[in-house]
Amino acid sequence: MGAITDVPGIRVGHVQKNDDGWLSGVTVVLPPPGTVGSVDVQGGGPATHETDALDPTTLVSAVDAVVLTGGSAYGLASTSGAQLWCEENNRGFAVPGGVVPIVPAAAIFDLGRGGDFSARPTADMGYAATAAAAAEKEGHDVGRGNVGAGTGAVIARTYKGGVGTASVIFENGVVVGALAVVNALGLPFSTTTHRAEPGSVHLSEERASTPRASAGGAEAHHGPPLNTTLVVVATNALLDVAECKRTAAASHAGIARALNPSHTLADGDTVFCLSTQAVALDRSDEAARQISLITLQSAAADVVRLAILDGVANAEAVSTPAGDYGAYGAA
Repeated sequence: MGAITDVPGIRVGHVQKNDDGWLSGVTVVLPPPGTVGSVDVQGGGPATHETDALDPTTLVSAVDAVVLTGGSAYGLASTSGAQLWCEENNRGFAVPGGVVPIVPAAAIFDLGRGGDFSARPTADMGYAATAAAAAEKEGHDVGRGNVGAGTGAVIARTYKGGVGTASVIFENGVVVGALAVVNALGLPFSTTTHRAEPGSVHLSEERASTPRASAGGAEAHHGPPLNTTLVVVATNALLDVAECKRTAAASHAGIARALNPSHTLADGDTVFCLSTQAVALDRSDEAARQISLITLQSAAADVVRLAILDGVANAEAVSTPAGDYGAYGAA
C-alpha cells in the first residue's frame, strides 16, 4: 500500500481529541519548501479555505501546508495555527516585512459526534499538528484510521470512517502518494464484507452484492447526511500549477471508484494536488508529454481509491454519548 510520505519531503502530522465530548481532530500535510499545488472541489457541500488562491490563473504557486480538519466550517480556525507555525519558520509568500503562508484547508462535518457540539478543532490544534509533521523523519509511517481529521469521520451515517494512505513508485523514480479522510455519505464497493488487515484492502469480484447507503433508517438515528471525503495527492514529479489542477481533477475518479455514491450534494469532496518539483517528466515532444501526464494522473486516481479503502479498513468502532459507530465489515 505505501503512504503519502513515500514522496520525499512530505510529512504528515495528526492531533486529535476523543474524550470529554470530543471526537475530532486535525491532519496537516507539510511539504518541502518550493512545492507547488492546486485543488479541485467536486462535492456539493464543501467547507474550504484559500482554495481560490490555488487556481492556475492566480498570483501564487507555492503551497506551504495543507490542513484537513474536523469541525465543519468552525474547524477551519485550525488553519490559523498552521499559518502561525509557517510564519515562525519563515515559510510563505514573501512580502515587505515578512511572509504570508499559503495554507489551504478543507473540513469534514463531525460536529457533535463526541457529544459536545462546541468541541471542534482550534488554532492551537492546527499549530500542534503542523509542528508534529515537522518533527517527523523522512519517509515516516503515517497514522491511519481514527486519527487527526479522521477521528470523528463516519461513512453512511452508520460506520466509522478514518484516515488512509497509499502510494505507487515508478521505475523512473516518480512517486505518487495520497492521503484520504473518509467521511462519506456512500459506502465502499468492490470490497469484501470482512475486515482487512491494516495496510491492506481485500477486493471482491462481485460488485452486485455490495451494500449501499440507505436513505432511511440511518438518517433517523444519526441525523441528516453531512459528509465529505478529503484527499491530498502528492508527487515528486515536476508539475506546474495547471498540471496540478488537472491531476487533482483526475484524482476524483478514485473517489468515485471507491465510494458509492460520491460527489453528492451532501458531500464536500475535495482533492488537493502537490508537486515537490523533484523529478522531471519526459517532455521530449508533445506525445511524450501527454503520455507522461496521463500515466501520472491515472496512477493518482488509483492511489486515491486505495487510500480511501485503507482509511475504511483501519477505522475502529467508537461509542460516544451521541451514538455508536461500528467498524465497516466487522463480524
